[in-house]
Parts: sequence; structure tokens; C-alpha cells
Amino acid sequence: MTTPDNWRKSSYSDGGDGNDCVEVAASPSRISLRDSKAPARAVLTFPAPAFACFLEALKREPYSRS
Repeated sequence: MTTPDNWRKSSYSDGGDGNDCVEVAASPSRISLRDSKAPARAVLTFPAPAFACFLEALKREPYSRS
């Protein structure tokens, strides 16, 4: 698997100074996530349908932000 080159920062991650960001890269079959403070470190990659289900579950279910 190759590392994506189309990274973009999440608009929901700006903690004031702009350093607390998650970056996402999408392809037709995969979604990849990484920490923008350490882009050379680990990348999490998910099949696109599984990630879509995960996002839908977050929208439906109440969850704790503690």
C-alpha cells in the first residue's frame, strides 16, 4: 500500500493555535488519517465503506467527550 499524497487538515481540529490537527486523505477505496504534528509517523487506513459506517454511527449515537 502506498502513502497518500492528498492530505488535508480537518476543519474541526483547530484548537486555537492550529497545531491540534488531524489530516485526512481519501481515495475511492480507502480513507487515511494521521496526526499533522507527526506526519512521518503512523497512518491509520480504513476501507472507505467501513469508515463511512463509523462516521454514521458517530452521528447517531451519543458519545462522551471526556
